[in-house]
Amino acid sequence: MGVPAFFRWLSRKYPSIIVNCVEEKPKECNGVKIPVDASKPNPNDVEFDNLYLDMNGIIHPCTHPEDKPAPKNEDEMMVAIFEYIDRLFSIVRPRRLLYMAIDGVGTEFMDNLAKCLRYYIADRLNNDPGWKNLTVILSDASAPGEGEHKIMDYIRRQRAQPNHDPNTHHCLCGADADLIMLGLATHEPNFTIIREEFKPNKPKPCGLCNQFGHEVKDCEGLPREKKGKHDELADSLPCAEGEFIFLRLNVLREYLERELTMASLPFTFDVERSIDDWVFMCFFVGNDFLPHLPSLEIRENAIDRLVNIYKNVVHKTGGYLTESGYVNLQRVQMIMLAVGEVEDSIFKKRKDDEDSFRRRQKEKRKRMKRDQPAFTPSGILTPHALGSRNSPGSQVASNPRQAAYEMRMQNNSSPSISPNTSFTSDGSPSPLGGIKRKAEDSDSEPEPEDNVRLWEAGWKQRYYKNKFDVDAADEKFRRKVVQSYVEGLCWVLRYYYQGCASWKWYYPFHYAPFASDFEGIADMPSDFEKGTKPFKPLEQLMGVFPAASGNFLPPSWRKLMSDPDSSIIDFYPEDFAIDLNGKKYAWQGVALLPFVDERRLRAALEEVYPDLTPEETRRNSLGGDVLFVGKHHPLHDFILELYQTGSTEPVEVPPELCHGIQGKFSLDEEAILPDQIVCSPVPMLRDLTQNTVVSINFKDPQFAEDYIFKAVMLPGARKPAAVLKPSDWEKSSNGRQWKPQLGFNRDRRPVHLDQAAFRTLGHVMPRGSGTGIYSNAAPPPVTYQGNLYRPLLRGQAQIPKLMSNMRPQDSWRGPPPLFQQQRFDRGVGAEPLLPWNRMLQTQNAAFQPNQYQMLAGPGGYPPRRDDRGGRQGYPREGRKYPLPPPSGRYNWN
Repeated sequence: MGVPAFFRWLSRKYPSIIVNCVEEKPKECNGVKIPVDASKPNPNDVEFDNLYLDMNGIIHPCTHPEDKPAPKNEDEMMVAIFEYIDRLFSIVRPRRLLYMAIDGVGTEFMDNLAKCLRYYIADRLNNDPGWKNLTVILSDASAPGEGEHKIMDYIRRQRAQPNHDPNTHHCLCGADADLIMLGLATHEPNFTIIREEFKPNKPKPCGLCNQFGHEVKDCEGLPREKKGKHDELADSLPCAEGEFIFLRLNVLREYLERELTMASLPFTFDVERSIDDWVFMCFFVGNDFLPHLPSLEIRENAIDRLVNIYKNVVHKTGGYLTESGYVNLQRVQMIMLAVGEVEDSIFKKRKDDEDSFRRRQKEKRKRMKRDQPAFTPSGILTPHALGSRNSPGSQVASNPRQAAYEMRMQNNSSPSISPNTSFTSDGSPSPLGGIKRKAEDSDSEPEPEDNVRLWEAGWKQRYYKNKFDVDAADEKFRRKVVQSYVEGLCWVLRYYYQGCASWKWYYPFHYAPFASDFEGIADMPSDFEKGTKPFKPLEQLMGVFPAASGNFLPPSWRKLMSDPDSSIIDFYPEDFAIDLNGKKYAWQGVALLPFVDERRLRAALEEVYPDLTPEETRRNSLGGDVLFVGKHHPLHDFILELYQTGSTEPVEVPPELCHGIQGKFSLDEEAILPDQIVCSPVPMLRDLTQNTVVSINFKDPQFAEDYIFKAVMLPGARKPAAVLKPSDWEKSSNGRQWKPQLGFNRDRRPVHLDQAAFRTLGHVMPRGSGTGIYSNAAPPPVTYQGNLYRPLLRGQAQIPKLMSNMRPQDSWRGPPPLFQQQRFDRGVGAEPLLPWNRMLQTQNAAFQPNQYQMLAGPGGYPPRRDDRGGRQGYPREGRKYPLPPPSGRYNWN
């Protein structure tokens, strides 16, 4: 979800916010994958404290990948999710907290996923040195709420505690564009978003046979050809693995501070309040809850237009538009009416731009048709992609000259064909003469009908008549639409800043009003009535699922979606209209679905509640968050003592044992406890028989209903070092050249080669060519102390045997693990020891990573051992693990 095209616009306008991730890949030794040691320093030259995973952004690409065949079954889906999390963890390497949040609600798949993630967390806390001192919180689908908003609610409540570290470095994984605005809304100085880089035109497998090289319409249903002599290359991908990028919100804050700074204001300039206003103005281009205003399209630089109007009008407003999630409607009215004054010119310019684009496309098609060759070679002379001519399926001409002659003769003997000549199925000209060309061959593409015509006079009358089926002169109805939209703006901002999801509101229309209709909103109420009790999981599924997805619901509930006599059958139409609304493609249009009436839905479900089975009743209950720690964590013994004493009352979390995290613990009926076997829910993975992990229910700190979380930078927060070029650089630089910061570390030196590297190049590169980049370069002096341990930058060639002059054991030796250091260097000054730092310094249990190192199977998971010996670092005594039968494409032998 999120804001369509927002990330693309943002990354183009503010390019320095993007940094490519440096990723250390797992290595293979004798066919066994050795996982990345995440306890080592982060190769991105930055140390993150907390990593938050919006799991729905991980679940979908793992279960429905676009660039590789889909998993064969649910077990393979779970392993793919585990591998994806492993990859993210090895890039970010959080040192304090890992928070996993799944969108509610709990279908059977989500329920199984929660069980699998519990196993995964226990396995990693037991066996991965990078997880040693980590606190892990899992908020599964039984806890209501969207994943990203559960994460934000956690951050919001923790930063309101006295023990919160204001310089915590947060990293949030998710692809939704609204995460950018949510991150800005926290006012945390160190906030980074990691997401997979989007690369267009990636090859996709056929939706029918799961093979590459053709589309669904061309699928012949043929069996897959063998890849390799024994089909050992069946799972190799035809394209490179996706890469990740960091989006640095501290750099975005720099950009926004420059753009929003205004001189001669009648009030004190506050960059934090200005950023909040910028987040609010972004709502007008649309989000998950509201449609965009007709005159504000993000692809037409609507946000830039809003910012310019805001800077021109703010001198008259006398202050900012928002404060800690509350809106000043009188000031918003002034901004909107200023937008309304230019709406007519916006619509006319949009029409001119569209006409200009169509003319360019028409000219382009004409040029392509003019430049198209008279004939296309076929057969053995068919053009091939580079490197594919020698493939097994390609034809080889025995006499190329004869073949070319025959082709020329065939072309010369063909009758002349007019543009309107029709053809038979075998490709020969039809004797019936010319017929009209098909639409796809014509010079003009059919455009969707636009009955509103916003660029012509009378556009407001036509808009309300076509979209709402009312007359534009109906002032009462127009005010109702505007009031609902304004309530939505206030609700969404409150949701972003205060997390008030229980307040009752929804926008009852498919379309938005005009900015010029915002006259009088200053007198409208902006408060909300308290919502009714939250939906239970199955109730929410009834409110969002179509009838075609009824198989995920109990049979009697499913019947309400399809039975003609159902009291809510009108909620589930078999067919519905899509209004393109001026767009070209159906996915860009507006689905005209009926709105679900909450009271009618609950009344209908009351009659079928007795039909639920005990298992369905369990899945229909609301749950909470679960916290996990390993045996090396300071909280481990504290939690274990709670279980030993059988405490029945919630207990406060001691913040000095958990990096300042506060909340309440309560015993978990399905807890993972030390010395108890953790059974694997995935048959291809082993059980955990030597478990030392403990889990417990965790609840965030609670506040009064009228409590307001302040949207301010906390005291003690240090502003990160500036990244952008100073505006006065030319005057203050004394002629020094500006060097842009390419990554997180300002002082990072570029990679250089030492004497051994140049000797290696002399052996492996051809001599005398004089064309290589190192052909005329002299080696550095002997006294040069270069950094041999920097990872290769993106696109940099791998140099073989670069460290050939070092002993093998030295090549792996680096600085001590970060959890053995007192404190990570934040780059500016010394930091006082907070309570949890003093506590961690007293921990004398030295951690030896080698006791956890083991040969790993695919995905970094230790294979089930056989009867020939124990796992490395563990005694040979104990339970023997028989090898499971082969399953899918994973080989664990």
